[in-house]
Amino acid sequence: MTPMKVLQFGRFHNSNFGGLERHVEQLQTELRRYIHVDNIVSNDSYRNELEVVNGNRIFKIASMGLLAGTAVTPSMPGKVRALWKENGYDIMHLHFPDPLSHLSVVFLPRRIKIVITWHSDVIRQQGYLHLYKPFLDRIVRRADAIIAPTPRHFSESRQLSACENQRKLHVIPFGIDFNGLAMTPGREISVKKLKALYGEKKTIFSVGRHVYYKGYEYLLRAMKDVDATLLLGGTGPLTVELKRLANSLGLGGKVVFLGRIPDEELPAYHHAADVYCMPSVERSEAFGIAQVEAMVCRKPVVCCELNNGVTYVNRHGVTGLVVPPRDIPALATALNELLSDEKKRDAMGEAAYARAREEFTLERMCRETLRVYRSVLDGKVA
Repeated sequence: MTPMKVLQFGRFHNSNFGGLERHVEQLQTELRRYIHVDNIVSNDSYRNELEVVNGNRIFKIASMGLLAGTAVTPSMPGKVRALWKENGYDIMHLHFPDPLSHLSVVFLPRRIKIVITWHSDVIRQQGYLHLYKPFLDRIVRRADAIIAPTPRHFSESRQLSACENQRKLHVIPFGIDFNGLAMTPGREISVKKLKALYGEKKTIFSVGRHVYYKGYEYLLRAMKDVDATLLLGGTGPLTVELKRLANSLGLGGKVVFLGRIPDEELPAYHHAADVYCMPSVERSEAFGIAQVEAMVCRKPVVCCELNNGVTYVNRHGVTGLVVPPRDIPALATALNELLSDEKKRDAMGEAAYARAREEFTLERMCRETLRVYRSVLDGKVA
């Protein structure tokens, strides 16, 4: 029997990719145990490349840069069609928001099945949205299935109204690699070194791209009233601005900019920290894989109420605390509440781990994604 073949559209694959791209990578790795699955992305340069990472084939297509957050990759539609002819993909799996992948499947025969994972509505590019919305509605109606990681992605979306058949909608929580985050003897040594380096005070860990919706400026301002050390990982277009802000606030040694943290080192930072903070302030943050990773490491999470999947993941008063976005005093108060109460931190950390184990495993994500694929190929929508 010929194995099912799927082409995923992962947007990017580089050292600074975000939650969407990490999800695609993990999903490809898990699915490849059962089916043939490739990933196609925009390259960082104007050349085509085939990269193989841990056995995963990633087609990197020549790009001219970004426009309104979308890669300018003019040859992508032609390359997708050529790869379809060469490999005979059964399903095109898109990850939205991504107008480039949308454009790339428009030129394929209508018999090809389309699955969309809905990571977030289009939030920032509202000026382009009124032009794009009719085309977005069209592909939403055409899609054979739409997946989202939480029920709130569907109930709170302002851009899925064109999907009139609710049976097309499938909730499949994003999965996390528990084994990759587990405490090992080597990792225990790394944690001890981190605690020795930063352990005079309690530590808060946060990691992500330094972009507008992550809300790091509010976390930095909150740190003026928090007696702890903030370990801030990641880089991005706002890194220089954030460092200037930290200096102007006189935070000194209270904030450590870690830069990009290699994937293999991330678990040690999660384990070494007392609290994880995800201060995102815009609905572009619709899930927060990093907060689930912290939960797997038994850490309580402080996040903001964005009325979407973020607080489906982190339950206020159970797995952590939730505060209004941009509310600097509330953010500082929540962090201080957890940092000053070890018993509460431990109880919420254990509850966080239990929730992650129940909801956010790779096995569940893979199993339920395959179920959707098979139902689509069988001509069903449920």
